[in-house]
Amino acid sequence: MVLPRQRQAGSAGARRGSGPGPRQEYLEAFDGAGAVEGPGTGPRGAGPRSPGGSGTGTGPAPRTTGQPAEPPQASGTGVPAPRGGGKGRAFTGIAAAAVTTVLAVMVAGQVTKARDDGDVRSRSATGHAHDTRTTGESAPSAVPSAAPLTYDQKMSRTYPLGATLSGSGKFDAVPGFDKAPGTGQKYRYRVDVEQGLGLDGALFAEAVQKTLNDPRSWAHGGARTFERVSSGSPDFVITLASPGTTAKWCAKSGLDTTEDNVSCDSAATERVMINAYRWAQGSPTYGERIHAYRQMLINHEVGHRLGHGHVTCEKNGELAPVMQQQTKFLDHDGIHCRANPWPYPGS
Repeated sequence: MVLPRQRQAGSAGARRGSGPGPRQEYLEAFDGAGAVEGPGTGPRGAGPRSPGGSGTGTGPAPRTTGQPAEPPQASGTGVPAPRGGGKGRAFTGIAAAAVTTVLAVMVAGQVTKARDDGDVRSRSATGHAHDTRTTGESAPSAVPSAAPLTYDQKMSRTYPLGATLSGSGKFDAVPGFDKAPGTGQKYRYRVDVEQGLGLDGALFAEAVQKTLNDPRSWAHGGARTFERVSSGSPDFVITLASPGTTAKWCAKSGLDTTEDNVSCDSAATERVMINAYRWAQGSPTYGERIHAYRQMLINHEVGHRLGHGHVTCEKNGELAPVMQQQTKFLDHDGIHCRANPWPYPGS
């Protein structure tokens, strides 16, 4: 059962704007707009104030009879005067309230869209949808990449490789071409690297070209110049190979490289063999001077290919000739020789 008081409250709530349509406050605001109050009266045309009302001019007073009120007459004309606070103002107030509401919704929508567009642009610019406004986190900074090592830095490092490694015996030619820089007798060579060594073949090829064409090397005085190719018929092939494979190729020319794990020029074949273990790890005679040791390896074995045999230094404290077996020793017969990677070190 619904109590009368509850029904009245519900009706009042409906009149105050709880249901569909503009709220009563909007109607009151627009109903009073432009009205001129006279002494002791409410807004013109709105009728007397409701007794016990709030004094805010909330509309016409309730009728006291069951008869419809006579419309006021314009003075001396017999024509009904227009109502000051009737349905015209109510509809005007409703329309104004609706327009205000629509404008408010439109403005709010534009603000939201602008904010969303800003977020989209931000996400597009950064490449991700991380929102620092809500998390308080700063945008991740790019991690700087490490600078690549220079040629000298690479040549000054040792690399892991076992002293007893025996590889597959299969070789890959290092691709590319390095033109002979000089005008002397040209030697064309190819660089092969045994598969599976895990060493930098391009670095090895660069070292060969730079070393052989150095004025302190066999290119001294413009007598020779060296050109690297990767195809065709070269004069010889400089080969970087595991200790086991090096031994096999050197044995073809009657040389035993297993003692002291050294390199050789396999003169009966096209290959000048560089022992990858020595290239990667160096030798006790050079210690930490691994760059110079690698230059000596190249110059010594190519020197054999050019027809030079082994020699030693003759006086204590002299530089060892490049054709001395410097991997094995620097001292002999009470004479101390100093390590030297070049055929013409004073150039």
